[in-house]
Amino acid sequence: MKKKVYILTALITLLLSGCVVFSFYPLYTEKDLFPNDILTGEWFENDDQVVKFNEGEDVWNFVHPHVDKEMTELDSCSYFLTLYSEENGEEVSSTFLVHIVKLAGQYFLDFYLKEYPNDGEFRLSTFHVIPVHTIAKLEVEKDVLKIRWFNPDWLEKLIRENKIRIHHEANDEFILLTAKPQELQKFVTKYVNSEEAFEDGLEVILHRKN
Repeated sequence: MKKKVYILTALITLLLSGCVVFSFYPLYTEKDLFPNDILTGEWFENDDQVVKFNEGEDVWNFVHPHVDKEMTELDSCSYFLTLYSEENGEEVSSTFLVHIVKLAGQYFLDFYLKEYPNDGEFRLSTFHVIPVHTIAKLEVEKDVLKIRWFNPDWLEKLIRENKIRIHHEANDEFILLTAKPQELQKFVTKYVNSEEAFEDGLEVILHRKN
């Protein structure tokens, strides 16, 4: 698993292939959400350390979704994240529903894939897909976002050695957490400052687009 990956295609591939921790339930309940504009805008990946899987610059666009048919009122507690990239001269995009939760003084993101990449390559006949969430730690410094997902190998080791008890299902490929939001929040809070929990996991660094 790559320690740092900064590209759309790799993110989608990793989210579908088990290189992040999956959760059946979200990290949040409605009472945990709060209005914010932390993510609003367009962000691009750090080209100084970029690992290129495709041509062109990938853009992460966060917007608040509308909550009424007239499209005049926004849900300022939620985001639609659209990832844009270019492959073989064609634009590729996918959409996530994203929420921010603050636990133990740290921000966490809950990602939920809403629309699969529109590159024509994804086939439902190829994958049996269920809706899942992924959880990442968010660090914000001025106009820079650092997003780090939990390392599934670390979690698998804890479960295998009976060092952690959390509701889950497992097969030979990945672990699916089945803990409800309150239990998930206890898990996240316990390991919020554990470098081992995030080391060698999926990591993305984004800069706000001027």
